Amino acid sequence: EVQLVESGGGLVQPGGSLRLSCAASGFTLRSYSMNWVRQAPGKGLEWVGSINSGGDYTSYAAYVKGRLTISRDNAKNTVYLQMNSLKPEDTAVYYCNLILGPNAYWGQGTQVTVSS
Repeated sequence: EVQLVESGGGLVQPGGSLRLSCAASGFTLRSYSMNWVRQAPGKGLEWVGSINSGGDYTSYAAYVKGRLTISRDNAKNTVYLQMNSLKPEDTAVYYCNLILGPNAYWGQGTQVTVSS
């Protein structure tokens, strides 16, 4: 059974940093690209970025502007989202996401709140 478990969210001041983790199980993580997606209060899902299976290629939404970095440790079955220079508009629930054939898998999400 595919499981994705996000952690690392919390309350942070503007300009601060957080590192989110996504622990994966039930499939061979090293074989798949992974995505981070977020949902701000009252808004729809918004793609944050993706990382390929080997971890040597990443792509990001334009609004990231170098503030967010996705990485992975396949030996630990974990994908990371390092977030720097956080802004209040980054407040959202952050999800990791796996597309496996016709299916999409999601974790429960982790809340990030950026506020002074």
